[in-house]
Amino acid sequence: MDHNPHLQPWKRPEPNKEAGKGSIEIPDEIENIVHQTRAAAPSDYENQLGEALEAIFGDGATELADIVARLNERGVRAPHGQAWTENSFCAEMSRLGA
Repeated sequence: MDHNPHLQPWKRPEPNKEAGKGSIEIPDEIENIVHQTRAAAPSDYENQLGEALEAIFGDGATELADIVARLNERGVRAPHGQAWTENSFCAEMSRLGA
């Protein structure tokens, strides 16, 4: 299984900060599902973007401008098919929860 089908969205903007509130009370009775924070399997777009970013970071890019330029050089497009800008990249990373 590549995602947690039972994942519930937060009812508040942030998790409860009180110890024990909202946590699993008996950890031994819970199945550990890989990628528990993923509500669905990644889309083809998300996989393509992730693979491109892994390669770009692996090549040593660390600055936002370099990352955006390399995505565009590789032909990896933003969600609606346009070229990446620094603003669109930051907005998409925020949307994806990165």
